[in-house]
Amino acid sequence: MKPQRSKKREIVDILIVNAEETLTLAGGSQTPRTGKQMRELGIIRDGAIAVHEGRIVAVGKTREITKAFRGRSVLNAKRKTVLPGFVDPHTHLVFAGSREDEFERYVEGASFMEILNSGNAVLKTARETQRTKAEKLVERALERLDIMLAHGTTTVEAKSGYGLTTEDEIKLLQVTRRINRLHCMYMASTFMGAYAVPYEFKNNIDEYVDQLIEETLPKAAASGMAEFCDVFCERGFFSMEQAKRILVKGKSVGLKPKIHADHMSLLGGAEIAADIGAVSADHLNYASAEGLKAMAKKGVVAVLLPAATFSLMMNHYPDARMMINSGVPVALGTDFNAGNWVLNQQLVIAMACHFMRMTPAEAITAATINAAHAICRAGEVGSLEVGKRADIAILNVPNHKHLGYNFGVNLVDKVIANGRLVIDREKQDEPVFLNTME
Repeated sequence: MKPQRSKKREIVDILIVNAEETLTLAGGSQTPRTGKQMRELGIIRDGAIAVHEGRIVAVGKTREITKAFRGRSVLNAKRKTVLPGFVDPHTHLVFAGSREDEFERYVEGASFMEILNSGNAVLKTARETQRTKAEKLVERALERLDIMLAHGTTTVEAKSGYGLTTEDEIKLLQVTRRINRLHCMYMASTFMGAYAVPYEFKNNIDEYVDQLIEETLPKAAASGMAEFCDVFCERGFFSMEQAKRILVKGKSVGLKPKIHADHMSLLGGAEIAADIGAVSADHLNYASAEGLKAMAKKGVVAVLLPAATFSLMMNHYPDARMMINSGVPVALGTDFNAGNWVLNQQLVIAMACHFMRMTPAEAITAATINAAHAICRAGEVGSLEVGKRADIAILNVPNHKHLGYNFGVNLVDKVIANGRLVIDREKQDEPVFLNTME
């Protein structure tokens, strides 16, 4: 009797094999994880992933995957942890200049509002950004994305907001569209003309709100360059009524609402987020229990930003434990901006563990699949599942608990973005960041 011929293995672009832990985060694409679900990482030991034409085609045990697939490139993840590329759902990516002088003032005891009222903070950065040509803004944004990618982030949200005029806000959206085409990072764009009140409107904020609603917002929506609309609802910025007007107008022209809520004081931003059905409410340092309960009921994602709290030298961090126990879906972001120069989601995960008592598993969930939900990208990224974009980070640690515990260094060994190996620290090759479409 002739022996049966073994089934021919399918050839794929990349095989990742022998991973000590593969964190799939599988099963969370429809709704964000809440409560105890945030500790469920879908771990496969001795795991493997097959990648072909930019997509994940198989996930499982190494012995199973290698029986079915043969890789043109095989990456050995022995003694390493494989997980989805980090998703950063809250950044102010595009701006010019820096504010290191303000940092010294924070050290000496100044508050954010004192610095803002002196014409600095957001307003200082807005002036520098307005003066800077789009080409230079593109160049600087690409450099920042390179750093994010090198630390394992493969999806990022980018807000406008440092324009504060119709012309300059549109310029920032154009820059975001340009870098989205140039870089391999997967991006989401947010219009945030209501980031601060321009100096010339400081005595008549409603007039600026009228301008946003009647002119800037419609133009931003009509351009097709923004998906979300965000507003800074805070004392000294935009009131609850003004924020609601802006977000309702944004919804009417097709922009999904987000809100900077209850960051420096209890104002009721969490309640507004629930009331208008926001995709996310971000910061939430002082959110009320009632507001968080309403958010949980509506499924509004809480995007917590501990690096922003750290940078502003505030002592009051969001109550992540209460949020998780209340059924609020929690995500994490860097809040990278001119006053909070943090581009590393690994560091944010550590801060979430140390300052907000999130477990490593909860923080990883918050920085992957839940963060993807916060920018409406969970169908594409945030977990390692068949059919999703092959955005994958391989960390040089044997298990996920090193995230949060082992910080202050870059744990990344390799990064795959959209099916291409773009970071390989073992070979120390020059990374490949740019798309080939332009």
